[in-house]
Amino acid sequence: MTDGSIHPDNASRGADASRDPAAEMPGTAADTSAEHPWPVHHLTGKIGQYVHRMGPVWVEGQVLRPSRWKNLVFFDLRDPSENATLGVSALSSVVDRMGTPLDDGSRVVVHARPRWWARSGALKLDAGDIRHAGVGDLLARIEALKEALAAEGLFDAERKRPLPFVPRIVGLVCATQGEAEHDVVVNATERWPSVRFEIRRVSVQGQHAVREVSEAIADLDTAPGVDVIVVARGGGSFEDLIAFSDERVVRAAAACTTPLVSAIGHEKDSPVLDLVADYRASTPTDAGKRIVPDAAQEAAGIDQARRDMREALEALVAREARGLEQFRSRPVLAHPHRMLDPYRDAVAQARQSAGRALVAILSGADGATRELAASLRALSPQGTLDRGYAIVRDAAGAVVTRASAVHEGDPLRIRLGQGEIAANVTSVGK
Repeated sequence: MTDGSIHPDNASRGADASRDPAAEMPGTAADTSAEHPWPVHHLTGKIGQYVHRMGPVWVEGQVLRPSRWKNLVFFDLRDPSENATLGVSALSSVVDRMGTPLDDGSRVVVHARPRWWARSGALKLDAGDIRHAGVGDLLARIEALKEALAAEGLFDAERKRPLPFVPRIVGLVCATQGEAEHDVVVNATERWPSVRFEIRRVSVQGQHAVREVSEAIADLDTAPGVDVIVVARGGGSFEDLIAFSDERVVRAAAACTTPLVSAIGHEKDSPVLDLVADYRASTPTDAGKRIVPDAAQEAAGIDQARRDMREALEALVAREARGLEQFRSRPVLAHPHRMLDPYRDAVAQARQSAGRALVAILSGADGATRELAASLRALSPQGTLDRGYAIVRDAAGAVVTRASAVHEGDPLRIRLGQGEIAANVTSVGK
């Protein structure tokens, strides 16, 4: 019986019908709203339908991290200019047809069909053909950087500074997590237990690696007591190590006044930091052994040097003792006064000759002195006065040589050979 009222069961069924997602699902993206959204699986399905309608496409990019799993090869295809990356998978036979290895960093052209993975929400490429397109942009830029830095002389052997024999403090730049720090510290302290470390833990890959590594090198270069700096990382792929070929890191190392060791540990593709560093260690373990001496070997060397010096000193003393004994046994040293015999007569003759020469010199000098004294007495004014002459002086003491120089009544003093007379002028004649 129906009375126009709504039965609770009917109302419930009506409400459920009104909430049916399929009944309310917007047909297009433009029809969606906050009240009528698409579920995630519906959107991924729509994207998949669109992507799967696309045909195969040729794509160019740079190979990163290639790996094999069973009969498949996986790698990332990167556009360095835009920093965009797509995952690529291909059969091993496709890669083998290239004829050359699919190396990390190489540039390739891939013929692939886009594929949408709805579960992970990722777009990938299934490659049917892969061809080499030359060296990748990263490798090309690195080679250009190497040429520029080499032209500046940053790789010259003359710039390489010797590492200190026994560093007081070792500056270490390494990852926040990893084995590089352990390898350097453990191997160094095993060889030289007193060595100390100043550690800067930084990002060694990724977008912050270049800045953090450069700042760590500059910081340790100015840190007091740091005698050598080690930049360490335990190897990695080409992309993982790209920070150590960045120009900012390389120039920070070149500007460093402290000797620097590069221990990146990647033999195949040596980063540019290896070329500018003062010493390149093949691994962090090698760096730990290189920066400090081996205490046991040095102690053994010191002991051997002490034995060598003792033996050399004993041999020298013995040789000199034998030589001294030989000298003492010679007649000239047994009776040294005999060396003077040949010179006694010569000394006596020399004394006699010197005496005669001295007498002759003194006699000649005496005769000459007498002659000079006689001449002096004959020519002296006193001699003239003794012969009866006199010297007349006026009141001022001037010698009177002319009669006209005086007048009557002027006082005079007359010097004789013996004594002096005072007189006055009574007359003046011509």
